[in-house]
Amino acid sequence: MQGKISLQNVFSWFFGLAVLTIGILNLVLIHPVPGIVGICLSLLFFPQVNELLKKWFGFVLPFAVKVFLALFIFWFTLGISDLGDVIDGWAR
Repeated sequence: MQGKISLQNVFSWFFGLAVLTIGILNLVLIHPVPGIVGICLSLLFFPQVNELLKKWFGFVLPFAVKVFLALFIFWFTLGISDLGDVIDGWAR
């Protein structure tokens, strides 16, 4: 795993950082509960956590599940949650 750069790892880092940002924004701007949930969910995307899951539990999340989870989190955050309303308010 050390020194290995793949497209899958790049996307995992991108999704992880994006969901972490959403979690921090929720934590600061909206309410602690969705913020903490977002931060915890962001950990699932990072390759190091995948290694720990494999070591501790013997399984890893498939990349397709990660992509689906990330898209669901983005859809929920921008479409349904209060954070989407805050972002819309800033855009006006």
